[in-house]
Amino acid sequence: MYRDVAAIEALFAQPFNDLMYQAQTVHRRHFDPNAVQLSTLLSIKTGGCSEDCGYCSQSARFHTGLEARPLMALDDVVEAAKAAKVKGATRFCMGAAWRGPKDKDLEQVTEMIRAVKALGLETCATLGQLKDGQAQKLAAAGLDYYNHNLDTSRAHYDNVVHTHSYDDRLNTLNKVRQAGMKVCCGGIMGMGESRHDRAGFLAELAALDPPPESVPINLLVHIPGTPLEDAPALEPIEFVRTIAVARIVLPASFVRLSAGRQSMPDYLQALCFLAGANSIFYGEQLLTTPNPGADADRALFEKLGLRPLEPESAKEAPRAAKIG
Repeated sequence: MYRDVAAIEALFAQPFNDLMYQAQTVHRRHFDPNAVQLSTLLSIKTGGCSEDCGYCSQSARFHTGLEARPLMALDDVVEAAKAAKVKGATRFCMGAAWRGPKDKDLEQVTEMIRAVKALGLETCATLGQLKDGQAQKLAAAGLDYYNHNLDTSRAHYDNVVHTHSYDDRLNTLNKVRQAGMKVCCGGIMGMGESRHDRAGFLAELAALDPPPESVPINLLVHIPGTPLEDAPALEPIEFVRTIAVARIVLPASFVRLSAGRQSMPDYLQALCFLAGANSIFYGEQLLTTPNPGADADRALFEKLGLRPLEPESAKEAPRAAKIG
């Protein structure tokens, strides 16, 4: 329905109260409005990436002070997954800083996927661009979701990344779908893009067939040493508008409030949940950036009357909910 950029821009332009009402109404048609899916993210291979994504501390091209670390041992990944499950996570996401995995690396990652699945957790991986046949190997290992973000609009992409193209990203997403896995695909707000770009980005997501089951919406973390360290901060209400429009445009997708929560006061996170966000990364660390601790999130959930989505129902599929 909302694949036209102008129509999506019209949603952004609504009075704030009207936009929030529409987003909350759509949200309640598809989901329990007070249940939030919890994921934990682990960097299984850190730094030394050949790409030049302007927001990322892991690029070997930037001097960010990040210490590169090789691929983690299987036992260490399993221990981290066990700890995440104890804390309430239902999905365990593994990220590796590669342009794309080599086949020998993929063999080790598939072992990790099988081991994490055996714990009763959903699995997600973000490993960069996939070559022919690699998505099938990940699917055979039991990977539930593959994350590969579009980041921003096609028009703005060249201002952020130069070492691969927008179509390269879409090509990997197509491989993931053909292998039968679910797609986790979102973007980063506050990279100097315009509202038109944010609308174009959401139109790209809506045009995927089918749209992503999981949509992480990140607020740029300004990392010293990266090209975007001095990017102008996005106005907070505009970020909430973006969450709300994402909920309307992608009604059956889980919308994840992702990176940037560490700098958000409780009231801003509350507005994001009201706008239709219903998933978060849970735990003190994302890939390389800080995240609110589990205790802080439990306190926020209690304050707002939110609860974690139960493990047996924590699937990226819509749930009917009555409008109260």
